[in-house]
Amino acid sequence: MAQDLSSLPTALYTQQQVRTAELLAVSEGETTLYQLVERAGRAAFECFTQQRERHPQLEGMPLLVLVGSGNNGADALVCARLALEAGHQVKVYLLKTQGTVEFEQALSAYLNQGGVIDSPNIEAIQQAPVIIDGLLGTGVQGAVREELAALIHAVNQSDAWVLSLDLPSGIDADTGVALHVAVMADVTLCFGGLKQGLLTSKARHHCGHLTFADLGLTPFFDAESATRVGGEMLKSHFAARARDSHKGQSGKVTLIGGDFGMAGAIRLASEACLRAGAGLVTVISRPEHQLTVNVSRPELMFWGCELVDMEVYLRLGWAQVVVLGPGLGKHDWGYNLFKAAGLSDKPCVLDADALNLLSQEPRRQTNWVLTPHPGEAARLLGCSVADIEQDRFAAVRALQQKYGGVVLLKGAGTVIFDGKQMVVAPVGNPGLASGGCGDVLSGIIGALMAQGMDNMQATVVGVVVHGCAADLAAVQGERGMLASDLMPFIRQLVNSDLL
Repeated sequence: MAQDLSSLPTALYTQQQVRTAELLAVSEGETTLYQLVERAGRAAFECFTQQRERHPQLEGMPLLVLVGSGNNGADALVCARLALEAGHQVKVYLLKTQGTVEFEQALSAYLNQGGVIDSPNIEAIQQAPVIIDGLLGTGVQGAVREELAALIHAVNQSDAWVLSLDLPSGIDADTGVALHVAVMADVTLCFGGLKQGLLTSKARHHCGHLTFADLGLTPFFDAESATRVGGEMLKSHFAARARDSHKGQSGKVTLIGGDFGMAGAIRLASEACLRAGAGLVTVISRPEHQLTVNVSRPELMFWGCELVDMEVYLRLGWAQVVVLGPGLGKHDWGYNLFKAAGLSDKPCVLDADALNLLSQEPRRQTNWVLTPHPGEAARLLGCSVADIEQDRFAAVRALQQKYGGVVLLKGAGTVIFDGKQMVVAPVGNPGLASGGCGDVLSGIIGALMAQGMDNMQATVVGVVVHGCAADLAAVQGERGMLASDLMPFIRQLVNSDLL
């Protein structure tokens, strides 16, 4: 089940911002760098103690502490010293005996406590029951060195319970990517400021249970680099409707898509639009798909379109919001509808093949929401999927700069950017990796836009509703979860009195 992240800060920072805050705190006489190391090490030991209470199998188990030569290693040495003081069996594997000033202070304090150090032993790491990971911190750049990579592989091959300090060794704090290889942690305790990369990309898999200790740095931060959102935000966005409200006040949406063989995509998007609260929803699709769309959802209005005609333009004009792309295809039928929708001045959501068509005829527009997954994002930017995943924050910025509007980059830790505000939504689970789930998201966003939310707000809230619905649906298991399984939970989540 997905972790509840509501106890974490909403402000996210880059590793450079955290470093700047540390130096500012020191320059203003509030602390020293070594005092910050002591606070981090104590927080790590307290975290381990709390986890031991939750996991009785950890009781009495010896600790293996892996120590790098930077301040991340210094944090680990303080944790090892405190564990030694508390009577735990502690073994420390040290790569180097020289490092930062703070590292050498922490090492001296650990040795004075009676601690001993050893050189790393791969076999012993593989057999360890509990590991404290202090190998690499935020300063690592480029691929992990071969010597360190061997240690990380040994950690991952073990059956140990692993606590990573600040971030799993080998994870980039700013992007969340794994630098060739990275520790798989059971718990990650982040220090000082919550690093933006820990909520997206590979970090979502490597961090395990993510927790946080601020070390007293909060007053020394400037503006955050990004904002975290989650299910806790929903209550403030869905007020009860007026008792005299009617369907015309709940938003009118036209959804366009569903070429031959893809009726399911537009059917899912349009029902999600209704379930998210839109009052009136029209579907423009192939005439042959009316039965598929209406047989189990007669509330949807339908227009069968063979060729773009005046009725299509009337239904575009009728709508407050247009959702274009689910099952649209890239053949003449879909292309002609793509061009017709482009003549409308209505706010729109572009998904799926509408994004692929846009990549072939790029243009910039302010009143749309683009919803690419990494493959579609790569086509939009003319690069590879690997380039997109290398830095999801840079990718969403580049997409927004090129195409305008609001851009959400789907994935583990969806990233949303409107040219000013960067938002990370670490919601949802691998059950969403199945056909139709993206179509459901576009329908939700369109519904929220039609109900009066601005494009950025509707996108952020829509992503959270979608992800939280998936988390609720996953109670019965992630594997085998269908896009249609989200529908009852979407309805629940957009009703504040049920939250």
